Amino acid sequence: MLNKVEELHNIVQLASSANGRVSGKSWKLAKSATVRSQSSTGHKTKWQVRMEKTTREQAIKKLQTELKAEKQAEKQRRREITLERKTAAEQRRRLEEDKAKMGARKAARLRRKAGRTKKING
Repeated sequence: MLNKVEELHNIVQLASSANGRVSGKSWKLAKSATVRSQSSTGHKTKWQVRMEKTTREQAIKKLQTELKAEKQAEKQRRREITLERKTAAEQRRRLEEDKAKMGARKAARLRRKAGRTKKING
């Protein structure tokens, strides 16, 4: 059996690899990069340039969020101050009313004690 394989091998020279072979596609030239006229700009720019742009955009976005947070904090601080002023004014007004009420009660008590009424002395 081995003899027959050896005989066939001797008769038909088989190429052990593609080293000795030539491609039939003589019309096909050397390979070159694909021209991407329809592709996005992301494919056309270099990686380093894209990464620089991304980091720049991230820095801008971070700055914007910080400014927005700062503005919001300032707004909140003003709101707190206004609310404190309102509550203090309300408390002062309430204390004045209570003081006037207590003064009126005390005056009425003294009038009653003295024996004067609305009908007599008004």
